[in-house]
Amino acid sequence: MSRKPSRTIAFAFTISAVASIGLMVTYILGGQVQVEGALIGVALGGIAFGLIVWGKDLMPAGHFVQEREPHPSPEDERAALADDFSTSSEGIERRRFLGRMLGLAAGSLGIAALFPIRSLGQAPKDDLFHTAWEEGMPLVTRDGAPVRADALEVGGILTVYPQVDPGSADGQAVLIRAEPDDLDLGDRTSWAPDGYVAYSKICTHAGCPVGLYEPETRELFCPCHQSIFDVARRADPIGGPAARPLPQLPLAVDAGGYLVAMGDFSDPVGPGFWNRDR
Repeated sequence: MSRKPSRTIAFAFTISAVASIGLMVTYILGGQVQVEGALIGVALGGIAFGLIVWGKDLMPAGHFVQEREPHPSPEDERAALADDFSTSSEGIERRRFLGRMLGLAAGSLGIAALFPIRSLGQAPKDDLFHTAWEEGMPLVTRDGAPVRADALEVGGILTVYPQVDPGSADGQAVLIRAEPDDLDLGDRTSWAPDGYVAYSKICTHAGCPVGLYEPETRELFCPCHQSIFDVARRADPIGGPAARPLPQLPLAVDAGGYLVAMGDFSDPVGPGFWNRDR
């Protein structure tokens, strides 16, 4: 086996491994798209170049035809084969070395490819099924101001949040005041003191913010795909692609005259994958 191709291949695999290590370091330090792209190119290119040289210069070339007649090898051929094995150990050792270098290059690249998994963060566990709302939690505006029971006139609408997380993405809700006699909430009538109802602001179709309200028809609209929800009847979908009602937030008025939640939303918020078995 020629030494020059072997050294070339080992060098290519080494460069690939170094580029993969550089990719890991770059990612840990915060990442830079152009640098990461260049390092990935060098890592893959080093492996590819090494394999090309290996196949071109170290593998047997040409077409081989062997007679298949069933006869034993002559004694001189057996002796030549034994002699070849005894004198070619250096070539075999080089192949092992190059195999290890290939393993190093491919392994380094494989480990580097695992690093982006860190970007996914921690497993959500049950967090997707719950928000910050809990019994007695005051409703506040985005600037943290508590919402009084006389804050809205009939037909009014306001975006509210749990006091512990003003601006919450999953806890945001639309607070609407309607005439109590216009509401048909079934066993949730007690959830709507003085005609106040609150529903998740996250559309159950694609997660867009719902916030367009028509007081005369008591319909709540999603501006993204025109889903329509009936505020007076548990926010049931009555138009558009949404298939699930908006989760409702149970409300009460505390001794100080402020609106508070009586628990979390009736259902997990967000698009409809919640219908699947957990």
